[in-house]
Amino acid sequence: MSEYNTKQLRRTHNGRILAGVCSGIGEYIGVDANLVRIALAIATLFGGVGVGVYAIGWLLMPEEGRETSIVQDLFNKQQQTSPWNDEHKPQQ
Repeated sequence: MSEYNTKQLRRTHNGRILAGVCSGIGEYIGVDANLVRIALAIATLFGGVGVGVYAIGWLLMPEEGRETSIVQDLFNKQQQTSPWNDEHKPQQ
């Protein structure tokens, strides 16, 4: 089986200031992370969209070295502890 070297959108550790969203996006699209930060700052000044975009990126982008995002981890945890899960149903 051959493995492909594909780019994946991840929150990076290198160049991180807060959660690594801007540095991850910058690395993914091939631009300096500071340009992404400036774009988000401008979007924040004109309508506050930048904060929302950053928060969504933080929740949905997996961290470097991990396969799942924060939202996926919470969803999986919810599924495991759900009272409707087959594991917790009484045996008949």
